[in-house]
Amino acid sequence: MWFKRDLRLQDHKPLKLACESELPAFLIYLFEPSLVADPHYGTRHWRFVMQSLLEMKDALEKQGHHLFICFEEAEPFFRKLHESFEIVTVFSHEETGIDLTFKRDITMKKVFKELGISWVESPTNAVQRGLMHRNGWRKTWNSIMYAPLEQPDLSRLKCVDLSDVSLSQFNQKIPEEFTNEDSRFQPGGISHAHAALESFVYRRCADYNASISAPGPARTGCSRLSPYITWGNLSIRQIIHFLKANREHIPHKRGVNSFKSRLGWHCHFVQKFESEPRIEFENLNRGYDDIRTEWNEHYFEAWKTGNTGFPMVDACMRSVVETGYLNFRMRAMLVSFLTHHLWLHWAKGSPHLAKQFLDFEPGIHYSQFQMQAGTMGVNTVRIYNPIKQGYDHDPDGAFIREWVPELRGVPQELVHEPWKMSSMEQQMADCVIGKDYPSPIIPDIKASYKRASNILWSKKGSSEVKQENKRILKKHVKKR
Repeated sequence: MWFKRDLRLQDHKPLKLACESELPAFLIYLFEPSLVADPHYGTRHWRFVMQSLLEMKDALEKQGHHLFICFEEAEPFFRKLHESFEIVTVFSHEETGIDLTFKRDITMKKVFKELGISWVESPTNAVQRGLMHRNGWRKTWNSIMYAPLEQPDLSRLKCVDLSDVSLSQFNQKIPEEFTNEDSRFQPGGISHAHAALESFVYRRCADYNASISAPGPARTGCSRLSPYITWGNLSIRQIIHFLKANREHIPHKRGVNSFKSRLGWHCHFVQKFESEPRIEFENLNRGYDDIRTEWNEHYFEAWKTGNTGFPMVDACMRSVVETGYLNFRMRAMLVSFLTHHLWLHWAKGSPHLAKQFLDFEPGIHYSQFQMQAGTMGVNTVRIYNPIKQGYDHDPDGAFIREWVPELRGVPQELVHEPWKMSSMEQQMADCVIGKDYPSPIIPDIKASYKRASNILWSKKGSSEVKQENKRILKKHVKKR
């Protein structure tokens, strides 16, 4: 039983199949060095995974089972394991991940075939492998989500007896930083996932619709379930079943219903990536391949470090770097600022934000990055004004002052546009623009908006983009 991004013990078909098999089972998780080193991931992700694994390991040991955790690449691990045990079957979930895991799975399919091992993969949530159209997709999603949970009977699990076997040939030393505590980030694990679900459904969802767009209130008003879904502490089907079973006791149904509608969108975007994984590197609509061809490293570094001189942009970037969380609208604004106002290619910025998002889900990440960059072709052009976003979603500047301490002394009426302060006001606020806090990296936000808008709308009307749109709509648009 090979765990990947499915770190739970319930609604887990591969584990259920392992429990039902007649042969002894070996439960494993691999921290793959190549994946650990990949620029999409950082310590925050592997700490979350380790917290999840330790909770699972404890629960399994109480029932007399073992979970083997190893720091090893998949191919050499399974080859060495096959020398100690005769592996008949490997059970796992299908993974819709980055190019690295996709290529790893292609390799492992060949390795297992060479070794005479059957590899039984089960779908993850409602994502369908090999799907080339969306006919009936929503109907299928509903049938999967409302089907009975795949509940493993751990009492039937027959784990391999490791007492007489030497496993010293495997690297079981996990990097120390994976086991360190860090209270800045949401903790991983099944119990934390269920606690977040219950607190949202019974209490926090009252503020869901009102707080979803504002970066400060969203930290408590949103569900905060996304990392638990990404790393598999909860399946989407478990959430759907929980909502159905408890619907009579939910005090704020409007918020929960709004949240529930987004669960289908989760699978929709992952399905898009599953069907067209090249969007990790390439524009979905090839008609946009000739724009954003120049690069400005100074702009990029200012964006990454939260030093653009635009308070809302900088506050959002510093916040997500520090905590691993940012609400959807502000994520969109960061991408919009990078790709429209700075006019930099999305492909170089996407790994940086992936590494910050504790809930980094490749399918959603790349679909949304391209949607906000305007390279999907089929969506309307959205260009966020970061100043307006500040006024709209942080009107008193509380979020800005929390994450950009240089601006804490700036009057409320100027905190969104501190460059408008007079010299005397800057002295009084203890914030000299250009010294204590950067001058705006873009001198004229209206001009950058107009340039991006003109180029993108012009491209949108081109024959090449329109032709590509026909292909995209046929392949990815949902049909009932």
